[in-house]
Amino acid sequence: MRYLKVLWRHNLPDEPVELYSELDDAGYEIRKVEIYRDGRRDFADGESFSGVTTLGEGPLPSLEEIAEQEEFSPSHIESVQFENVWRQAVADSGNS
Repeated sequence: MRYLKVLWRHNLPDEPVELYSELDDAGYEIRKVEIYRDGRRDFADGESFSGVTTLGEGPLPSLEEIAEQEEFSPSHIESVQFENVWRQAVADSGNS
């Protein structure tokens, strides 16, 4: 498993500003959390979701490819950081 955090710099009021992904060895998302400017956290996995968040249909690009786009700042994170963000998103939605 790999874990990714992407900061998305933009002025779109209805889009997330932080993206967290748990990826399998082929780069497909297993779980995802999106955090919005107002603090809302939406999530998705293979069985449930909140808001409009869904898993990507294909493998995510490499960290280097994501970083080539000026509005994105990607970084690898540890599983514990992802789990903390995941638990908070699920708890916020009432699906715990």
